[in-house]
Amino acid sequence: MSDSLTNRVYAVLENSPIIDGHNDLLIRMRGMVRYDFDKIDIARDQTTLLHTDIPRLRAGGVGGQFWSVFVPVTMAGEEAVTATLEQIDAAWQMIERYDALEFAGTADQIEQVVANGRIASLLGIEGGHSIGNSLGTLRMMYRLGVRYMTLTHTSNTDWADSATDDVGVGGLSSFGRKVVAEMNRIGMLVDLSHVAPTTMRDALDESEAPAFFSHSNALANCGHPRNVPDDVIDRVGDTGGIIMATFVPGFLTEAGREWMDALEAEEGRTPSEWLADGAGEEEYLAQRRHREAWLEANPCPPVSSRDVADHLDYIRDRVGIDCVGIGGDMDGIATTPTDLADVSAYPKLLAELASRGWSDTDLAKLAFGNLVRVMRRTEQVAAEVSAQRGPSHATMETA
Repeated sequence: MSDSLTNRVYAVLENSPIIDGHNDLLIRMRGMVRYDFDKIDIARDQTTLLHTDIPRLRAGGVGGQFWSVFVPVTMAGEEAVTATLEQIDAAWQMIERYDALEFAGTADQIEQVVANGRIASLLGIEGGHSIGNSLGTLRMMYRLGVRYMTLTHTSNTDWADSATDDVGVGGLSSFGRKVVAEMNRIGMLVDLSHVAPTTMRDALDESEAPAFFSHSNALANCGHPRNVPDDVIDRVGDTGGIIMATFVPGFLTEAGREWMDALEAEEGRTPSEWLADGAGEEEYLAQRRHREAWLEANPCPPVSSRDVADHLDYIRDRVGIDCVGIGGDMDGIATTPTDLADVSAYPKLLAELASRGWSDTDLAKLAFGNLVRVMRRTEQVAAEVSAQRGPSHATMETA
């Protein structure tokens, strides 16, 4: 990174720090040490264990982070709800423990926390299995601080189809539409990462709020089913929504996709599921050694910030600068792009974009402005909708 680009990028980040749409630190902490921040203290450099710690968040110009409260799709019903509550509890313990972090539940609060020099901490559920088919549980998750829910993870829910599962209900079921409508009413972002294109389209038909993808890329640039097809990208533009580009190698290039498919076939599970499987630190570290041996024998084809920038360029060129963001998926991926190794590396991506002609205003929108705008509009929709109707009492059986 040249001195001139470095100076430009850090000047942008001074006033418009990164808000990242997805980080899996908490599930990794669950797998390693059952959320014990005394054993792994993220106030200190944890480069050997994690992609994320507070010193590197600061170095990366991060002003806001959606912490994923993900639990594996192998959990269901009460087990999934309980595990999600444990994740939310761990998130609050983390936020309250570290002075550098502060909860933010609205667009205004994000701006205030950043103005106070802290890292705005937001929560996102990754997978509709976490609510146990209950709108009451969804509402309580919101009250506990959750501000987005990804409708599925790697498998279908009873009411929504995943991008990486067989056809189930064919998109959203009647109850699935009620879920989206209730998310609009309470002001929870409807996250369409991980869902099937049919689910994306059904949710966009139902939702009154801007479209939101916490960590996804463009299908035209990489044919992984997790990525977003062109017609849906166009509808993101129509709604004034956002696609937060991710660093997952398998979603960046075709070679990366083939490599990730081989990794998942070898392990029989996704990286996120692997992170959650450790019964304790010793078992987790044994699993990690096994994975590292496989990775050494089967290295990921090189991907870099240039590949992430290609996806951002594609989305920007198709629907405009207002529809892009960053959702790195740090601590939720098997390996990272070569020059985006951890949360300190966001400036390298912004420098790559600046070298391609992105203006300072463009970079500020990507890093900060677009997400804040989408949140603020989602809050406005909630105020409008909640004035028209009260809580839904629909169930899977009655919807």
